[in-house]
Amino acid sequence: MNAFLYLLVVLIWGTTWIALKWQLGPVPIALSIAYRFGLAALLLFAWLVWRRQLVVPRGKALGWVLAQGLCLFCLNFVCFLNASQTVASGLVAVVFSSAALWNALLARVIHGRAIAPQVLAGGALGLAGLVLLFWPEISGGHATAAGLAWALGGTLCFSTGNLLSAALQKEGLKPVQTNAWGMAVGTAILLGYALLAGVPFAFDVSARYVGALLYLAIPGSVVGFTAYLTLVGRLGPERAAYSTVLFPVVALNVSAWVEGYVWTAPALAGLVLVMAGNVLVFRKKPAASPATPSPRPPARA
Repeated sequence: MNAFLYLLVVLIWGTTWIALKWQLGPVPIALSIAYRFGLAALLLFAWLVWRRQLVVPRGKALGWVLAQGLCLFCLNFVCFLNASQTVASGLVAVVFSSAALWNALLARVIHGRAIAPQVLAGGALGLAGLVLLFWPEISGGHATAAGLAWALGGTLCFSTGNLLSAALQKEGLKPVQTNAWGMAVGTAILLGYALLAGVPFAFDVSARYVGALLYLAIPGSVVGFTAYLTLVGRLGPERAAYSTVLFPVVALNVSAWVEGYVWTAPALAGLVLVMAGNVLVFRKKPAASPATPSPRPPARA
């Protein structure tokens, strides 16, 4: 089941870049994000009511849900979209894919969890592979310190949201429940910002925009975030976040089919490193062999 969820997340989030690209146009970015998560929240609430599983978070769980909505369904998208204005998209992908390492470090600092060496090694291999994959874009693109700061801020927001979800699941709340409230919070913040900033409210009724919105809201948000955060609870934030290293690999394969991307020798070498990192991250520790009891000396007569 975990393998299926992992593959589902990688395939869905690895293809959402097309829908994001199709949403660029007359609709302000903040509103497009709000439409996406607003629709996803409505669908999740409808599902929970139908299943009679709607729960209102209370106490510390309420604060965690509010923080998760701010970090995971609002700020991280704002950060990455700002970063993309001055940083090559390949470099943004590399920075975002460092989430596996940040999750491990934050879990160590906040919860005192030991960092598995193979997770760090696998994450480092994956990042090195992504650098090779995107090297032409990274070396030829212009990057500013502010843009890199935005990208890192978005990654830290994403990692913080992962840890908040793990904590909420330990409190007995399911990702589908906390996601509904979190997405509603993110939508409210984005709409509030649009009102205060005087962003003109607009909507694109073209088939391309509406189709992209539906894909981002249903597979990308309802299914993708629920599956991913379920993995966070089952595998831990560090291993679940390695899927962020595989998203660009899927995106490049789709690009080869749709946009004529051509694989090169360095890119293929990068792909090998990414897959080797995946093997390391999910390699099971060898079971400790039971200690062999020392033979007793024969009893004396």
